[in-house]
Amino acid sequence: MRAMAEVVNGSEGSAALKMKMRLLVWALWLLGSVSSKWIDGFEDLNVTEQHYYDQSYGVSYASKPLLVGLTLINGAAAKGAVCLDGTLPGYHLHRGYGSGANSWLIQLEGGGWCDSIRSCVYRKNTRHGSSTYMERQIQFSGILSNKAEENPDFFNWNRVKLRYCDGASFSGDSQYKAGQLYFRGQRIWLAAMEDLMSKGMRRATQALLSGCSAGGLASILHCDEFRGLFPWTTKVKCLSDGGLFLDTIDVSGRRTLRSMFRGVVWLQIQASLAPPSADPHGHWHACRKNYAHCTLSQIQFFQGFRNQMLNAVKGFSSSNKNGLFINSCFAHCQTERQDTWFAQKSPHIGNKGVAESVGNWYFDRANIKAVDCPFPCDKTCHNLVFK
Repeated sequence: MRAMAEVVNGSEGSAALKMKMRLLVWALWLLGSVSSKWIDGFEDLNVTEQHYYDQSYGVSYASKPLLVGLTLINGAAAKGAVCLDGTLPGYHLHRGYGSGANSWLIQLEGGGWCDSIRSCVYRKNTRHGSSTYMERQIQFSGILSNKAEENPDFFNWNRVKLRYCDGASFSGDSQYKAGQLYFRGQRIWLAAMEDLMSKGMRRATQALLSGCSAGGLASILHCDEFRGLFPWTTKVKCLSDGGLFLDTIDVSGRRTLRSMFRGVVWLQIQASLAPPSADPHGHWHACRKNYAHCTLSQIQFFQGFRNQMLNAVKGFSSSNKNGLFINSCFAHCQTERQDTWFAQKSPHIGNKGVAESVGNWYFDRANIKAVDCPFPCDKTCHNLVFK
């Protein structure tokens, strides 16, 4: 279980939260993992990746969802910018038009981390470690949708999904020759930005860097670099959707997350309150899969985590440049799902939903400091129950 706003710990986390960049932190509660693929601390965390094709998230589409093809970055290998297995990185780009022709939205894919040689070797044979296994087309929905009725503020922007294949939130720069592993996330980030700049992003008048989960953490880590790509006349902001990972005590009484991130940093540069490694007897298994099965003491544990998260972002939230939308939902990655992003029954805090709040924050229409009541009070949530 993690909050959708989870962090970077210690002084680095503090520095990230004090960035001069305008950053919107999302803090929607995640109370379970989707695929539970754990290999020595590796967890596949990105909820939305399972819905690239025929899932409509309970939304009735007037037409078929938009499918966007994969573009491999052909010049990346010469720069050493490769996936874990040495294959080319890639992205999905759908061009903007009209008033959005010179506006760019970059969405960094999430999907956990690998913190050991073993877990990274496993990962390099998946779409999160090799472009060989990446889908050749993915569905653009939520903040990536091209329909005004689904994505009113960004539908006609140039919208990019940068695929995640380095295992360290686009931040590593080393390699392990014996295992034929390439930890080149930073180079992938730079190669992708260079390629997109050559395709028109250098002329952007507006730009938004976003990401979910591990991609949300990457949007924090690369926010200043993203700002630096453009002249100061360009409006640039960064959105972290579930990318704030708290250094907090989990259900085992230990700091498993700290240990996991130490492994990631040591290797190439578990995110959960109740990972299997912290719950060997499975006391939290049912609760992780369905919040309705949580006991009163487990709910109280969540409330304590919520309070720690609110304290962690207190200083950050004091700036008028920064925004918060912290809701108490049993969900994750709410910008990429149509039912949580912008639909008739999307989650709300007060009378504002996710998409409207992001739009108001980005375009300076309102000061967004929305904090929900404690879990499970919110009746507008789209809760995820895992089979």
